[in-house]
Formats: sequence, C-alpha cells, structure tokens
Amino acid sequence: MSDALVDGFGRVHTDLRVSLTDRCNLRCSYCMPPEGLDWLPAPEVLTDDELVRVLGIAVGELGITQVRLTGGEPLLRRGLVDLVRRISALQPTPELSMTTNGIGLARIVEDLAAAGLRRVNVSLDTLQRSTFVALARRDRIDDVLAGIDAARAVGLSPVKVNTVLMRGVNDHEALGLLRYCMDHGLELRFIEQMPLDAQHGWDRGVMVTADEIFERLTTAHTLTPVEERGSSPAEEFLVDGGPATVGVIASVSRPFCGNCDRVRLTADGQVRNCLFAREESDLRAALRSGADDEEIARRIRVSIAGKRAGHGIDDPTFLQPDRPMSAIGG
Repeated sequence: MSDALVDGFGRVHTDLRVSLTDRCNLRCSYCMPPEGLDWLPAPEVLTDDELVRVLGIAVGELGITQVRLTGGEPLLRRGLVDLVRRISALQPTPELSMTTNGIGLARIVEDLAAAGLRRVNVSLDTLQRSTFVALARRDRIDDVLAGIDAARAVGLSPVKVNTVLMRGVNDHEALGLLRYCMDHGLELRFIEQMPLDAQHGWDRGVMVTADEIFERLTTAHTLTPVEERGSSPAEEFLVDGGPATVGVIASVSRPFCGNCDRVRLTADGQVRNCLFAREESDLRAALRSGADDEEIARRIRVSIAGKRAGHGIDDPTFLQPDRPMSAIGG
C-alpha cells in the first residue's frame, strides 16, 4: 500500500481512464454543439511513447490495475492496435478496456482483441434510427450495432452498453433497450445525464433520474439488487432473478464519491482527480522537459492527494468544468 494512490479521505485509486483523443465522429446533443468543437492541435496530444511511459509508471509504481481507453472517440487514434499491444505488454499487465461509440469497431475489434483489449463499453442511446440521427446528428446506428455484434463475436466479455436517457427524447425506450441487451447477451448501464456538455446547457429538470429509470423498468421486470458494489459506479440489479443484469450510474442523484477509485489522464497529458475537477496537473510539460519517472509519479500522487470529498453538484457554489466530457475522457 505504500506505493498506492491514496487521497486525503483514504480512497485508493486503481482505475485510470486515459483519453486518447478529444476528436469524435458524432455530435451528440448532450455533449457538443452541431458544428463540433475546436480539436486539440496534434502537437499538444501525448505521443504513443509518452502515453506508454506514463502508463508504465502508473501500473509499475502507483498501483493502477485497470486502464480504460476513452475519448473523444478512441477509435480515431492512429496506430490504436499497436498502442493497445504496447499497453498490454506492461508489467504488471493492467486489465485493459475501452469506451467507444462503436463506429468503426467492427473493422478493428478482432485486431484489438488480439493485441490485448479485454472489454468494451459501447454508447447506444436509442434503437430508433430517427432518434439516433436527432441525438447524434449522424446516421450511423447500423455501424454501432455492427460494432456491438463484432465485439461479442470475437469474445470480448462482457460487452456493455451505455445509455443516457433524456426526458421526452428517448426515455420511452428504456424497456426496449433492456430487452435488446438481454436478447443479445449485453450488459446495459443507464447513466444519468451529467453537467459536462460543451454548451453548458445542462438542465437537471431534463435529466431522467435513477428513481425514474427504476420505476420504468419495474413496470415489466423484477429487479433484485446485487450486493458488493464496491467501487463500481453502477448500482447493479438482477433482472427477473438473473442471469441478466442491468446497472444504473446515478452520478447526480445518488453520488458514489465516497468509493471512487478513478483518476483521469486527458489526451493532452493533464491528470484530473475527478471527472468534475476544475484543477489539473500537467504531465505533458514534465514529460517534455526531461522529468524522470520519480517526478512523474510525484505529480500524480500530489494530484490524487488533493482530491475533494465529492463532486459537489448539489452545492450552490458548484461550477461545471471548463472542459466538456469529450475533452476530459469518460
């Protein structure tokens, strides 16, 4: 434990979320405006060598056991398969997963699995083409569904589906999405809409809460809580006695900050100790100015040591992070 990433409240951090790019090929309304955002200039993004070095320190010296690749859309990162292979070769080997919108996944997932990717979460907010186009502003639902099927076919397990319900938009699809996931052997996770949009237009009144999700699902199913949640962000339930499960990530209405074990690295090399943090620790400058591994590790430790007790969304003084979700990484 002496090398573990422990904050001032005794929380041990073992899960590192790594954003590979802030770029995305969708324009989901709860994330970014229709015209998109100004992407990071290429020189500001960490190189593969820099990423592998930081991850080597994280798993070798700081007790990180899980690495999740995020974005933006991580499949847009050039050389992704080789990067996955290099991360998988680290010692000790982290459990490597990825969160993706699924576009292009069918073409590359076999190579990713062979390189060491073990699990995948795919974002899917609707099964209706018209709703998908309205939400994502792109007609790509067939690609997403094909990516999900391909991930299962190559043996990634579990394949999880992430869904954000929005009032009056897709909230009526909760039961249909659950049935789809049950029929296809997928694990569904409903996620409360969070104040992480680039437009800063989040409205709590539009957010579908965990209680509302539970109410919708229990009109057709019996949900039994799964014990031993641990540090998982999802409250998990057996559906009709199992084996199928469904999860609800209630970051807003039922915050789980007390058990948080996650730390984030942005595509431009900034450590964030909370998804909603307004402070960052710059690793890129240290990496490019000749800092040794000890200094890189120290900066990460200092960032985690300063982590707050909670995100404070319900506090009147809460301020939404300047960076949107696409630039922070999921």
